[in-house]
Amino acid sequence: MTEWMIHGGMLDSACERYGIARDRWLDLSTGINANPYPLPDLAREYWHRLPDAGLDAWLRESAARCYGVAEPESVVPAPGTQALIQWLPRLFPLQRVFVVSPTYAEHERAWSAAGHSVRTGALDAIGDAGIVLLVNPNNPDGRLVDPQRLLLLASDRLVIVDEAFADVVPEVSVAGSVGSGNLVVLRSVGKMFGLAGMRLGFALAGREMAQRLRAVLGPWAVSGPAAAVGAVMLSDETWIKATRVRLKAAAGKLDGLLVRARLRLLGGTPLFRLVDSPHAPSLFEHLAARGILVRRFAAFDRWLRFGVPGNDADFERLGAALADWRPNQGSGSGPGAGLAATARG
Repeated sequence: MTEWMIHGGMLDSACERYGIARDRWLDLSTGINANPYPLPDLAREYWHRLPDAGLDAWLRESAARCYGVAEPESVVPAPGTQALIQWLPRLFPLQRVFVVSPTYAEHERAWSAAGHSVRTGALDAIGDAGIVLLVNPNNPDGRLVDPQRLLLLASDRLVIVDEAFADVVPEVSVAGSVGSGNLVVLRSVGKMFGLAGMRLGFALAGREMAQRLRAVLGPWAVSGPAAAVGAVMLSDETWIKATRVRLKAAAGKLDGLLVRARLRLLGGTPLFRLVDSPHAPSLFEHLAARGILVRRFAAFDRWLRFGVPGNDADFERLGAALADWRPNQGSGSGPGAGLAATARG
């Protein structure tokens, strides 16, 4: 199986495969807000000078307030949460690690590559693992784990919670508890804020773990422009509240389209929806032929994940393509037949 689309948003590969120009695609293959935070005007110095301690402190203080963290010292800015996913396994002696799955595949890959003994499965099957890792809300199915259960779990082992999508469902976050116990939380600005290309994320942890992470990331881990934009937008409570309301309404509208297409909803968040269909491969090809890119998964060939369209025109385009699809109209034998992607983003 050739995996040409190992992550969402791989438009260059889609353009080459289907012969459709980049500006003709409706990319619904990611869980990224299609209406990103409006970039503020930045002073020239943020581009010209190295980031200084004052800028770092401003960013950490803004993040601490936004995420409900008591101490800015518990906030570690990083060039995207993917960098933190790569670094965390290298900070611990080799041991048993349990990744609650199915989920974002980079977690399992990173811990295995670092030499740890990694098992995957349901949360009830963690056994004697010394480190438990999960994504909450989960990607790709939106599964939620009660925060109190996570805090109890962290009483006797390290628990790492990837909250990349928690901005849209803040009530599930355990970020406010990172200073007490074996807890590390990862947060991203690439999802709800829609600025994935800025590469800004955070680890939230107790002081000792935060210091270790800062040490391995080194000085100037985050660019000056990214830090300045991050500090501004994480403090913009008006935009954050309005965006949560808008995304929830848009996700409900997407549900209507998917149900009318007789697709079984498995779950999701206000940024994406996961569906199940025995005809998923043919639907993927049907949409791709019309310049609409969604997500497939190698281990679950009945699944498709749909990002939430950003405007009425995109909803209409998707709705027309779904209405034009017939489950028995083909076997999925087009250029992408048999191709799928691992659950990575």
